[in-house]
Amino acid sequence: MITNDIYGALQLLVVGMVTVFLVLLIVIYLGKLLIWAVNKWAPEETVAKKVAPAAKAIEAIDANTKAIIDATINQITGGKGHVTKIEKLKN
Repeated sequence: MITNDIYGALQLLVVGMVTVFLVLLIVIYLGKLLIWAVNKWAPEETVAKKVAPAAKAIEAIDANTKAIIDATINQITGGKGHVTKIEKLKN
């Protein structure tokens, strides 16, 4: 009686684990199919670069402030970093 219960429980365990494994495989391959379809048929987005506003933002800051920011970034990054855009945050 106890052995029948154990075998039934083990059978249920194996069936459940195999079912979960198969469902996960289906999800993985459907995800790969979706990625393939999107890459094939969807156009790639092009990002337009807006250089003019960044140049205006740097010009809006006086030379002393820009020099301080450059020196700070240089010191913090050990000369590896550089400032590409300075912009005032809106509150």
